[in-house]
Amino acid sequence: MFAVTRFRTADAAALTADVAALLAALRARPGFRDGEFGRSADDPELWALVTRWDGVGAYRRALSAAEVKITGAPVWVHAVDEPGVYITD
Repeated sequence: MFAVTRFRTADAAALTADVAALLAALRARPGFRDGEFGRSADDPELWALVTRWDGVGAYRRALSAAEVKITGAPVWVHAVDEPGVYITD
């Protein structure tokens, strides 16, 4: 499965640094496969984080981990509120 979270912010430098820390925390979690982070080609304030996981359970357990919650807090405040988890069968 993969998860897509979009973010909106004018502070690109802070978001980029915060996402780097979050990705490091996610990489340490069981079931994490890989992740990518990038800026929209059409809107300089819109960003996306795409992560791939062994399954929904691994993804949800990773988000529940204390380290992920702590490092993710400064990132999630910029998240666009929309569905973002997709299952690939």
